[in-house]
Order: sequence, then C-alpha cells, then structure tokens
Amino acid sequence: MEAICYTEKGVAVTKTLPVPELRPGHALVRVRAAGLCHTDIDVLHGRYGEGRFPLVPCHEYAGVVEAVAGDVSGLAVGARVVVDPNLPCGECPACRKGLTNLCRDLKAYGVTENGGFAEYSLVRTDHLYEIGDLDFNLAALAEPLACVLNGLNSAGLRTGPAGTQTALVFGAGPIGLLLALSLKAKGVSSVTVADINEGRLAFAEKLGLEITVSCSQALAERRRAFDFVADATGIARVVEGMIDFTADGGTVLVFGVCAPDQRISISPFEIFRRQIRFAGSHSLNRNIPEALAILKRDEGAMAALVSHRLPLGEVLPFITRKSADPATMKVQFSID
Repeated sequence: MEAICYTEKGVAVTKTLPVPELRPGHALVRVRAAGLCHTDIDVLHGRYGEGRFPLVPCHEYAGVVEAVAGDVSGLAVGARVVVDPNLPCGECPACRKGLTNLCRDLKAYGVTENGGFAEYSLVRTDHLYEIGDLDFNLAALAEPLACVLNGLNSAGLRTGPAGTQTALVFGAGPIGLLLALSLKAKGVSSVTVADINEGRLAFAEKLGLEITVSCSQALAERRRAFDFVADATGIARVVEGMIDFTADGGTVLVFGVCAPDQRISISPFEIFRRQIRFAGSHSLNRNIPEALAILKRDEGAMAALVSHRLPLGEVLPFITRKSADPATMKVQFSID
C-alpha cells in the first residue's frame, strides 16, 4: 500500500508498505479522508510525541471497515467510521479521573502508532465511531473539532443570559475558525475572530463570523468587551494580552500551542479582582460523538475549512515545506 512515512527525524517520504495484518480487537480501515495537522509536522521534527520512527503520521482520519478480527462483535465490514486516535493506558491517576487526554503514558495513532496517511490503517475497534452517511472529508474534521470541544468543556463554557454571549478568538487559521464556529454552534450569539491577515479575515467573514484586525485601534476600543477569549495562535504575547479583552467574570482559554520555554506576565491581583477564569486544553477526551453530532448539523461552514483534497503523494509537500501559505486551510488526503 502507498503511505507517507517518517523514516527518521526530519525525513518524510512516500513509500510502499505492507498492508497491516489483522490483530485481535482490531479492524482494518481503508482510509478515505485524512487531515494534516501542525502536530504532524511537530512529530516529524521531534517536537511532539516519543520520536518513534519509522512512523505513518496523521491522527485525523475516516474510512471504511475492510476487515474485522474474529473476536470483534458489533462492527461490520463496510461500516463507515472515524477514528479517535488517543490510546490512554486506563490505569494512571489522570485516566482514573476520566482525564484520558492527560494520561501519563498516552499513545496515539499518527503520533506513536501508524496513522491515517496510508491506504489502510489498523485500528482498535473501540476507537472507531460509525458516521452513517456523513461525508468522509467532513468526518475527518471530527478529531480537531473534538479537541475544540474538549477545550470548551475544560473552560466550563455556558451560554444563555447568564453565560457567554460574546466571544473573541485570536487566530483565523483552520483551528481558530473551527473554534469560532463551534462557539456559534454552542449558542454564543456574537463571535469575533482577530487576525493580522486580511485574506483569512475575509474568509472568516464569509463563514458568518465577525472579524477584527489584531492590534488595531478598533480592537483596542473593545477592551473588556468579551465574555470568552481564546487563543488559537500559539503566540505567548497574544496569550498575555487576552485578559485585557476579557469582561469581568469572563473566561480565557489557552488553546494554541506555545513553545514550552515561553513565559507570560499577568497580574494575579487582576485575576482575583475581576474574577477571571483561566483554562487550558490538550487534545481530545472522548469527544468524538459530540463532534459528529455537530458536524451532522453543519450547513457548509465547517466543510468549507477543507481547502485542499489531494492524492496522498501531493500531501507530502505540505508536510515538508518551510512556510505555509496563509490561504491554505485544511489539507486532506482524499479518495473520491
């Protein structure tokens, strides 16, 4: 089978690999859509995961069940499925608390085990969710959407008269827009996206989101105007400044991935006096069913985030290129 393979740190190639052999408790999935995440690039360069090579990357994928192990029941050949990539140990303190995404020995398809950038993938059947007639490319957004939903749950998002009515998201890339669209799907009436790139802001506006230019006077005039403020840039100075835009009693969500050595400076007194909630978020925590429910209600906005549907070999340059085109949103390996 054709696959993208990380043969060693910093080296990614397209090569032919054997089709995985079926094992107890597993299903062989023919991949139909698989999305590229910045984490895949971090894995390649040893910035995330265990640096276990060779490896087939990609943790965002959907497909069709081609074969099922004899000890498996409740899943049939031909089922259309999406993958929950996280493989927690189930025994550590975090897992026992239900925080499987914080497992001390967390493994994941596409990070420590072969993932979705291949024609076939071997997946534990308890990590497969049936998608019905949902489009495969849309279903492949379930994993990043599930990460967003974990973040919103971690932040204790509440909507309605006593909850979040206004939200601001820094970053109009694919994950920032998915976060903004999720806030709308959750019932937040006014969601604004801030970015420095006018093209991305124009795209966000077409999705029905309010927009503003980061560092502009117009944004500065909206100080303390938002019940909920989230970062999807991974830039420490943006995180540091979010509290200035948060209303008294509001919530700040650190969702973007800053470099581990970066630090920010915030007044503890201000957090105390203004009763600001700070929340962090890592990965997903069994949020795939909720993500699928939202995707099934999508009227085209989330689907529009997929800007490239490509053969497997054409995905490779997006992994190895030095810089990204701001017009690029979600890149997917796709089989029609």
